[in-house]
Amino acid sequence: MPYVPILMPQLGESIAEATVVRLLVAPGDHVENHQEVLEVETNKATMTVVSPCAGRLAEWRVQVNESYPVGAVLGHIEAEQAITPPTTTAPPPPPAAPPQPPTPPSSTVSTLPLASPPQKVEPRVKGLPVPADRVGATYMSPRLKARIQELGLQAADLAGIAGSGAGGRVTIEDFERYIAHLEQQKLTPASPMRVAVADAMRRSWTRPLATVGLPVLLDPLLQHRKQFDPKPGPTLYALRALALALAENSAPAGRLVGARIVHPPAVDIGFAVEAEEGVLVPVIRAADQKRLVELVPLYERLLRQARARNLPADATGGSICTVTNYGTFGLIWATPIPLPEQTLVLGLGAGRKVPRWDDAKGQFVPVTEAYLTLSFDHRVLDGGAAGRLLTRIAALMNQPDQL
Repeated sequence: MPYVPILMPQLGESIAEATVVRLLVAPGDHVENHQEVLEVETNKATMTVVSPCAGRLAEWRVQVNESYPVGAVLGHIEAEQAITPPTTTAPPPPPAAPPQPPTPPSSTVSTLPLASPPQKVEPRVKGLPVPADRVGATYMSPRLKARIQELGLQAADLAGIAGSGAGGRVTIEDFERYIAHLEQQKLTPASPMRVAVADAMRRSWTRPLATVGLPVLLDPLLQHRKQFDPKPGPTLYALRALALALAENSAPAGRLVGARIVHPPAVDIGFAVEAEEGVLVPVIRAADQKRLVELVPLYERLLRQARARNLPADATGGSICTVTNYGTFGLIWATPIPLPEQTLVLGLGAGRKVPRWDDAKGQFVPVTEAYLTLSFDHRVLDGGAAGRLLTRIAALMNQPDQL
């Protein structure tokens, strides 16, 4: 009798492989045509694979909790009768020919083949740290998920693993080799703050984020700050301008929850402060209701408390957006990421002397200029709305007397 392979079916348009979770029949058992013979799990659902014909299950070529690609041979059935695929072109065998084994010219019926090792994925582009063909841990078997959870890891921790499974996917063996390799390296524990920052950024990145930017003149505010002691920094000017712009229209700082926009109840704005092994974000409450001169001592006090990691409880959390001055590190342009509970983050780059055309003088004149960037949740804001908000912030920063 011919041996008919049980193939891993195409279980969905985007499904490339599935994990065997249960064998419903054993070798030697009789099966009917279209009888359910094993259960498989994808990243979307648990489904069953059925027998392609009636007969006796000859063998399984799979193991439970292992993943196999679409089209893989899962086992063989010794069919009760030859299964000949329909054809209109093949002539009947000549009567004088010697009898041949019942092996029709199709991949759906074959003699029992020898087991072969899984096909390896070879990179087309050489010299890369991770081959270009490798898909990575986009699909994880239940066994791999359980192992990751057992070690307290996240899927993002697998980004550096080049998988050897079907389509370059990460297998449990790849993962265990990776963990063993890590144990041979120099390891230092991450601080609780670093772990918290990493978790916040991971959650933030689940949203579609975008960034817009434009140059802003710093000369007006640099001249304006000379009248203060202590002098407010550019970060505070940007924070106050952002507060006034959101007081005029708070919708850009709203959060999308389900099918509704949740508008902020107050213009509470945070500002990023680099602390040991992380970043703290003290919050200025009702920043739109306090003039710049009132904000200077409050800002300086919160800045000192943050650097000492001694912020009071009422000065953290609940802000609707954040201002970060990455220009203090000499950076001209950056794309900061909003906190998970926020929609916006305003960034300020380093000031530089650049030439700008002066229509009145008919010549280029030197000015101090910096880039403003606004990173935002693209589900809530489009580029036009983000651009208008950023333009309004820049205009307010150029009118420091109104701040």
